[in-house]
Amino acid sequence: MSDFSALYLDYELPEDRIAQSPLAERDAARLLCVPRDGGMATHHHIRDLPDLLAPSLLVLNDTRVTPARLHGHKPSGGKVELLLVERLSVPGSVERWMALGRAAKGLRAGSRIEFGDGALHAVIRAQHAHGLEVELSGEPSVSAQVAALGEVPLPPYIRRAPGPEDAQRYQTVYAAHDGAVAAPTAGLHFGAPLLDRLSGCGHEFAFVTLHVGPGTFAPLRTDDLATHPMHPERYHVPDASVAAIARARIEGRQVLAVGTTVVRTLESAADERGTLRAGSGTTSLFIYPPARFKVVDALMTNFHLPRSTLLALVMAFGGIEPVRQAYRTAIDTGYRFYSYGDAMLIGGLR
Repeated sequence: MSDFSALYLDYELPEDRIAQSPLAERDAARLLCVPRDGGMATHHHIRDLPDLLAPSLLVLNDTRVTPARLHGHKPSGGKVELLLVERLSVPGSVERWMALGRAAKGLRAGSRIEFGDGALHAVIRAQHAHGLEVELSGEPSVSAQVAALGEVPLPPYIRRAPGPEDAQRYQTVYAAHDGAVAAPTAGLHFGAPLLDRLSGCGHEFAFVTLHVGPGTFAPLRTDDLATHPMHPERYHVPDASVAAIARARIEGRQVLAVGTTVVRTLESAADERGTLRAGSGTTSLFIYPPARFKVVDALMTNFHLPRSTLLALVMAFGGIEPVRQAYRTAIDTGYRFYSYGDAMLIGGLR
C-alpha cells in the first residue's frame, strides 16, 4: 500500500508561467533534462534532442484532436456549450455521443440544441454521472458538420479564444486517428525537420493511439489517491509497434515514451513480465508512486498542473523529490508550463 499523498503534487505557479500560445517553431521550446540516477538537471532545447539522446526508439501517440467544442442554443435562445467526448455509434447523419455540457439553466434529458444555422442538431437522451448521452443529427454527416462548426478544445488555462493557428499547432504533425479531446502535448514539439534529424541520427519511431479524454485532466479532490476514479480511455497498440519495441530490446536501444499517454498505453498493454500485447482496449490505469515500469525506459513530457494524475505519473517515473526539485528549477528559471509550454526529459541521455 502506498503512503504517497496528493499533497506531494501541490506547487505554486505564477500565472505568467502558463504558456498562452505556441512558440513560432515547434522545436524551439526549452528542455529540462533530469537524470534518473540523481544527477544534476541540465538545460537544453527540444532541437538538441538528436545530439542528447542515447540510441532510442521513440514511441509517439498518433491520436488526432477532434474540433469537439460546439457552441449552440436552445429553442428558448439560451446559450449552450457542448464538448464531444466519445462517439457511441457508427459515423453517419445521426450519431450518439457522450458529451459534457454547460448551459445557464442546465441541461436535462429531452433538451434540444441547435448549432450554427441549424445544420447540426442535438437532443439530450440521458444523463450519466460522467456526462450526457447526446444524439446528433447533421447533413450530409455529423462529422462534416462538427468539422465545420466545432472549435479546437483548448484547455481552460489558455485564457483566449482559439485562433486559426490552433487548428494546426494544437495537433501533432503525425496525428492520424480522430478521437481525442486534448492533444498529447509532448508530441507537439516534434515537427517534420526534427523527426528527420532524429531518424538521420539512427533513432527510430513507433506509434500507439490513446484517445485523450477529459478525465485525464480531472484534478485530484482527495489526498488518498486510491479513491480517485480514472475515466476510461480507448487505446490501440499496433503489431508493428510491439515488434519495434521487441527489436529495440534485442538491439540495446531504450524505449522513450513521448508523453504520459504513451506511458499509460504501453504499461496498460503489457503483462506482469513486460510482454506487450498488440490490440485495442480501454484503460483506467492510474500510475502513482511507488510504481514499477515494465516497458518504458525514458520519458519526455510537458510540465503538468498541480494535483493532477499526470504529475503523479511523472513522479512515479522520475522520483518524488527529483521531480519536485525539477519543477522548482523550472519555475525559478522561467520555463513555460502546460500544453503550449516547455518540456522535461527524464532519463534517456547519452
